[in-house]
Amino acid sequence: MLSGLVIVDKPQGWTSHDVVGRMRRIAGTRKVGHAGTLDPMATGVLVVGINKATRLLTYIVGTSKTYTATIRLGQSTVTDDAEGDVVASTSAAAVTDEAIHDGVAALTGLIQQVPSSVSAIKVNGERAYARVRSGEEVKLAARPVTIHRFEVHSIHREHGAGPEGSAVVDIDVTVECSSGTYIRALARDLGNALGVGGHLTALRRTHVGPYSLEQARTLEQLAEELQVLEMSEAARALMPNRELTAEETTEISFGRRIAAGAEAGSPKAATADHPAAAFAPDGSLVALLADSGNFAKPVLVFAPGNGARES
Repeated sequence: MLSGLVIVDKPQGWTSHDVVGRMRRIAGTRKVGHAGTLDPMATGVLVVGINKATRLLTYIVGTSKTYTATIRLGQSTVTDDAEGDVVASTSAAAVTDEAIHDGVAALTGLIQQVPSSVSAIKVNGERAYARVRSGEEVKLAARPVTIHRFEVHSIHREHGAGPEGSAVVDIDVTVECSSGTYIRALARDLGNALGVGGHLTALRRTHVGPYSLEQARTLEQLAEELQVLEMSEAARALMPNRELTAEETTEISFGRRIAAGAEAGSPKAATADHPAAAFAPDGSLVALLADSGNFAKPVLVFAPGNGARES
């Protein structure tokens, strides 16, 4: 049975669920999942797991992400992106380049971010966007996120581009951030800090953890030739690696613990949330391991053929 990761270049206008449905037909299996939702407006890297590789997705979701984006200053929308109606327009003609760079710097590092009210976050068991669509006013709590890099590449000034001829400013940026960051919320907050409002007009995800746009294929390309990143290769790129001896491979294959890894007792020690990938002498993926005291115990064991069972 085919198992592995597929790095999809998601098309604009598709939901992540749409992509999963298409991949089920392409791969001929129902067991397909993805690691990290992309809004319909966004394009780029969507990591899809097939069959037993869906077990790896939980460890991919929390990795850092990188995006290229365009932020428009001078207009606010109900969704904080171009898919929503413009609710306010203020000329951005007086906003200087220096002020933009200062605003970007203030949104770099560890920040408190309020997600968009039309996000998929659940409020009392219901998605926030569903509550907004039903006419309810939704206020979400701020949460800590880390913006590792917020880089301005270019600033374009458009006079008379907004409603009633007001000026807007478009900023092309790259953002590298922690999981859970909303880029459209960054656009909103930058515009609000500059006093003119802002929203996102374009978004493309270029990296999810170690997986990049260079590896991605469109759905059309995948329908012609399904390219799958084999599980051992996917795990090697994603996690710290541990090479096992033949004896250790046998012990782990039966779910038994072995001596702890070299990083045990240090901040780099493997944990259940951030395990190490353990490989047999032939290079095959045997298990995901967590260090506990003097021992390493399996979090997930992969049977021959990379079939997985929880330990």
